[in-house]
Amino acid sequence: MIPSLFKIGFRNLVRKKSFSILNIGGLAIGMASAMLILLWIQLQISPDRFHVKLARLYEVWSNDRTNGTIRSLGYAPEIMASSLKKDYPEVEEVTRIGWTRNLLSDNGERKLMSTGAMVDPGFLTMFSFPLLRGIKETAMNEPYSIVLTEKLARALFNTDDVVGKTVRMGVNGNYKVTGLLKDIPFNSQFAYIECIFSYKERALEGRINTDWSNLQTPTFVLLKPNSSLERVNSKIKDLVAQHTHGSQKTEEFLYPVSKLWLYSEFQNGKPSGGRITIVRTFGIVAFSIILIACINFMNLSTARSEQRAKEVGIRKVAGALKSSLIFQFLIESIVIAFAAGLIALILLALCLPWFNQLLGAQIRVDYGDVYLWGAYIALILFTGVLAGSYPAFFLSGFKPITALKGKAFYVNAWIAPRKVLVVLQFTCTIFLIICTITITQQIKYAQNRNMGYDKDQLANVYLYGEMEKQFDLIKKDLLETGAALSVAKVQAPMNSNWSSSLDLSWEGKDPTSQTQINQYSEAGGFVQTSGLQLIQGRDIDIKAYPADSTACVINESALRLMNFKNPIGELIYDGPISWHVVGVIKDYIQESPYQSIKPMIIKGPKDWMGVILIRLNRKGPINQNLASMEKVFKRYNPAYPFEYSFTDQEYAAKFADELQIGKLAFLFAGLALFISCVGLFGLAAYMAQRRIKEIGVRKILGATVFQITALLSLDFIKWVALALLIASPIAWWAMHNWLNAYYYRIQIQWWVFALAGILSMVIASLTVAFESIKTANANPVKSLRSE
Repeated sequence: MIPSLFKIGFRNLVRKKSFSILNIGGLAIGMASAMLILLWIQLQISPDRFHVKLARLYEVWSNDRTNGTIRSLGYAPEIMASSLKKDYPEVEEVTRIGWTRNLLSDNGERKLMSTGAMVDPGFLTMFSFPLLRGIKETAMNEPYSIVLTEKLARALFNTDDVVGKTVRMGVNGNYKVTGLLKDIPFNSQFAYIECIFSYKERALEGRINTDWSNLQTPTFVLLKPNSSLERVNSKIKDLVAQHTHGSQKTEEFLYPVSKLWLYSEFQNGKPSGGRITIVRTFGIVAFSIILIACINFMNLSTARSEQRAKEVGIRKVAGALKSSLIFQFLIESIVIAFAAGLIALILLALCLPWFNQLLGAQIRVDYGDVYLWGAYIALILFTGVLAGSYPAFFLSGFKPITALKGKAFYVNAWIAPRKVLVVLQFTCTIFLIICTITITQQIKYAQNRNMGYDKDQLANVYLYGEMEKQFDLIKKDLLETGAALSVAKVQAPMNSNWSSSLDLSWEGKDPTSQTQINQYSEAGGFVQTSGLQLIQGRDIDIKAYPADSTACVINESALRLMNFKNPIGELIYDGPISWHVVGVIKDYIQESPYQSIKPMIIKGPKDWMGVILIRLNRKGPINQNLASMEKVFKRYNPAYPFEYSFTDQEYAAKFADELQIGKLAFLFAGLALFISCVGLFGLAAYMAQRRIKEIGVRKILGATVFQITALLSLDFIKWVALALLIASPIAWWAMHNWLNAYYYRIQIQWWVFALAGILSMVIASLTVAFESIKTANANPVKSLRSE
C-alpha cells in the first residue's frame, strides 16, 4: 500500500509541474536556510564540549563588590592555585593559564613568533587535548620544558619527531621539548595556543604574584568525582577576604567550563545569559523560516482543492476512510519534502563557503556523521508532516456528494484559515525585517560614536627583545625617515584595558567607596600621538620635567569621581607611590563602545610599558611607511620579526558579534521575504484562475487593467497590513529587551515599523501584480468560454 501511495504522490508532482516547482522551490530554500542556521548554532554550542572530564571542570570566578554592585570576573589571584590544591580535598587538580607571545627558534635559521600559554602540570590531564608524543602526566613537571602543537613543530623542525629537541625562546632561554600536542580544535577557547610551557619556571624564578587582592590569572579546577559544587563554593567563598583581612570585598566561586562560552554574562553576581540568547533567537528564526515555507505549501495545496475535490469524492465513494486519505496526503507532502531536501542539500553545499566567508566562520559538514544524516531525515519528515498536516485534514474532509458535484469548497469554509496562514507568514517576515533594521541602526550608532581620539593610521608594535632599551633610537629613526609623525611608549593598545585597580586613594575619598579605575601608562607624547584632547594642564614630558616619572593624567570620569576642584598638582596614592596630576583629558573609548566610560588614570614612566604607539605620516603611502618602519625595527631588534596592528582594525573587531548578528538577520529576513513572496505568487495565480470568468465579465463591462489588478491585489495587501499590526508590538518588545543590554543604545523609532511595512507591502504588491496583470490582459472571450 505504502509504495503505491508514494507512486501516486510522485505522479501528482509530475502532473502539476508549476505547483511542484513553487512548492519544492520554496521548501528547498526554507530547508537550506534552516540547515545553515542549525549548522551555525551547532558551531556556537560546540566549544570545549569534547573534554572527557567536562562535567568536573570549573573556572574560578570572583564576585567583586563595588559601591553596592557586584561585578563578576573570570580571574583569581595568581597565588590562589597552590592553596586550592593543597587545602581543599575535593580538588583533584588545578591549572593556571597565562597568555604569552614569544619568539621561538630551532637554534638555527628558523625563527617565528608564537602564541603560547604558561600552565601548571595538571593542564594536560584536566583537558582532553591529545598528546601525540610524550607523556601527558609528566610533560609539564619540569621548568623550562615546552610542548609544541603539530603545526608549530612542523614550522620549526619540518618533522613531528620533536621530543627531546631544544627550542630557544626569546634570545636567551633554552627549552626542552617534552611533548607533541595535536592541534587544538578551532572550537575551543584555547584555540590560540601554539605551545605550552610550565608554570614551575615562574615559581622557580620567584615571579609568582603573592598579592591576594590582584585578580589577574585565569584559574581552572578539576573536582574529584562525586564532589559537591555547592560545598566547595561555600568553602572558597571568602578565601580572598581571609588573606586580605577583609580589605578586598570579593567572593570566589567555581563556574562550569561547559557554560563559559554560552553563559558568560552576569548581572549583579548572577548568571544572566550571554551568547545563548543569540543561539535561541536564531533557533526561532530557523523554525520561522521552515514555518513560512510550510505555509506556502498549505496555501497552495488548499488553493488546488477544487481540482482534487472529485478525486477525494471518488475515493470516499469507493470506500476510502478519512484516515487513509489523510495518510495519502501526508505521504505526498513527504515526497515533496524529500525532493526539496535533496535540492536543499545541494544549495547548502554551494552556499556554505560563501556563508563562512560572510561570517568569518569555520562551519563544516561531516558527511560521514550518522547523527547528521539522522537530523537531516528528521528535518525532512518534520517539514513534510508540518507542511502537509493542514491540507491533509482539509482535503480529506470533503463530503463525497458535494465533491462529485464540484461544490466541495465554499468560501466561508476555507478562506479564514488561508487568511490566518498568510498573515502568520508575513508576521514572521515583518518581525525579522524590523529586527534587522533595529540591529543595523544600533551597530551604526555605536560605530559613529565619538571615540575621543584619532584612530586613523595609528599603529601598535608590541615591545619585544631590545625594543625597550633601544626605544629612544627607534623613535628618533622613525621620525627622521618620515614614516611617523609621532611616537610614544605606552602600556597597551588604545582599545585595550590591561590593568585596573580598586585600591587607589586620594584626599577626600570616601573610605567605604570602591570604584574600579582603569590604569594606563605612558613615557611621554601619548596625547599628541593618539590625538586625545587635553582640557586642563599638559601631557607627561619626562625630558622637560624630570619629576614626571611619577606624574599622571586623568580623564573626565576620574575627575568627577575624585571631585578635584583644581586637579593639577593633586596626589593619587597607589601603595607606596604618589602620582601627581599634571593634566586632564576628555573621556575616550578604551573598552566596549556600547558601555559607559570608566574613570582612568594614565601613569608616568615609572609604571610598566608594553607597546609602542606610532602615528603614521598620512602624506606617504601606508606600504612605504610600513617598509621604512620595518627597516628601523630590524636595525635595533634584529632577533625579532616586525609585527604590527592598526588601532582602527582593533576597534572594528569590537563590533564582531553584533555585525555577525546583523549579517545573519539581514540574510534570513531577506530569505523569509523571498519565500513568502514565492508562496504569494503561487496563491495569486490560483486565485486569479478561480476568478477568471469574473475578470472576463468585468473587462466586457469596461473595467481597466489597473482596476482589475487593484481588485486582485487588495485582499493580499490587507493581509500584509494586518501582519504588520501584529508583528510590530512583538518586534518592539524583542528589540527593546535586546537593546537594554547596551548602555549606549538607540531608541526604536516609528519609521522602522513604517519602513518594514512599506517594504513588505511594495514587494507583496509587485509579486501579486505580476500575475494579476497577466490575468487582466487575457482575452475575455476565452475566459468566458464554457467548459
